[in-house]
Amino acid sequence: MDIGSKIRTIRKRKKITIAQMCESTGLSKGFVSNVENNNTSPSINTLQTIASFLKVPLSYLLLEKEQHMRVVRKDSRTNSSFNGLKVEHLTSRAGLKMMIVELPPGTSIGEPNAHQGEECHLVLEGKILAEQGEDSVVVEEGDSFSWNASVPHYVKNIGDTKAVVLISVYSDAELSDIL
Repeated sequence: MDIGSKIRTIRKRKKITIAQMCESTGLSKGFVSNVENNNTSPSINTLQTIASFLKVPLSYLLLEKEQHMRVVRKDSRTNSSFNGLKVEHLTSRAGLKMMIVELPPGTSIGEPNAHQGEECHLVLEGKILAEQGEDSVVVEEGDSFSWNASVPHYVKNIGDTKAVVLISVYSDAELSDIL
């Protein structure tokens, strides 16, 4: 874990000197220098003091590099096709999937299925029939819905034109289990 360089980066980005940090936190210059160079591991209480001074959550200092924000640029998105649906993948984080799915008229996202996790859908274009268990609703452009994915669910384009749906899924399930 590289907490020290993270502290140094935040401190420098905020244009704070080590002396200013030491004066406000009560920590010695040598100690702060050792922390920033990863030569010592501060206690949680000391990290909380530093985090409070830098105005960042303690949890941010404890994140591993792969847990930090990721950006997927528009021209770097991957596309796939699944059961005749065009799928544009917007995220690349384990457990969290976000995609734009295009459904031609009359097509559905598979048969009613269930998997672990939660799903949120936003209809960007078209008219969709969404079913979960015994619930059934027609949603159109601008409408959104969400559900616990462990209950069998089904989405179908019931309009005369393509439907485009932004789908966010929090699950360890594979894409083939979701769509």
